[in-house]
Amino acid sequence: MAIQGHPQRHSGFRLSAWRKAGTAPTSGEATATSATAAGAYVFAGLRILTGFVFLWAFLDKTFGLGYATGSGKGWVDGGSPTKGFLSGVAVGPMQSTFHDWAGAGWADWLFMLGLLGVGAAVMSGVALRISAVAGTAMMALMWVAEWPPARHLADGSPSMSTNPFADYHLIYAVVLVALAVASAGTTWGLGRVWARLPLVRDHAWLR
Repeated sequence: MAIQGHPQRHSGFRLSAWRKAGTAPTSGEATATSATAAGAYVFAGLRILTGFVFLWAFLDKTFGLGYATGSGKGWVDGGSPTKGFLSGVAVGPMQSTFHDWAGAGWADWLFMLGLLGVGAAVMSGVALRISAVAGTAMMALMWVAEWPPARHLADGSPSMSTNPFADYHLIYAVVLVALAVASAGTTWGLGRVWARLPLVRDHAWLR
């Protein structure tokens, strides 16, 4: 996945440059600048909300906060974050594989670390490229587990799928990629600070 970002671009710099030069921006330039700034805020808001989706899932599954995971059934209480979902897969080409993975220690750890890593990174605005790759991989596996193309489950009952392709897993994956492409961590986030770290500056894929 080739993701190009431009963390150093900022509309405020251009405005200050115009003022120093004593040249007032035209109405078209001002409108474009305002639109760019508005877009940056929209992407920042989208980033924070998307990161919270992943981070909340981690917290709920870890501590059993009573939403998707009941009280006393969290990971810290001995519950498995993957057993219920994966053992319940009833359709798709990987049905038996997911059943084998359900409740496995390595599956629980990978899933939970993925939720925590993607959620924390996206909310803070750092490592968006890595988050896009990891998050897309997670969403792809969950898409296959639910298998939206199927109209019926393995037992013949309706799958209740409302769309054969575009479901919320696909939307989340596209959003993660879009956030990385837009360098959305530079607004309301730590993206600029992260990009200035020597290791990150020398390895663009870490941004």
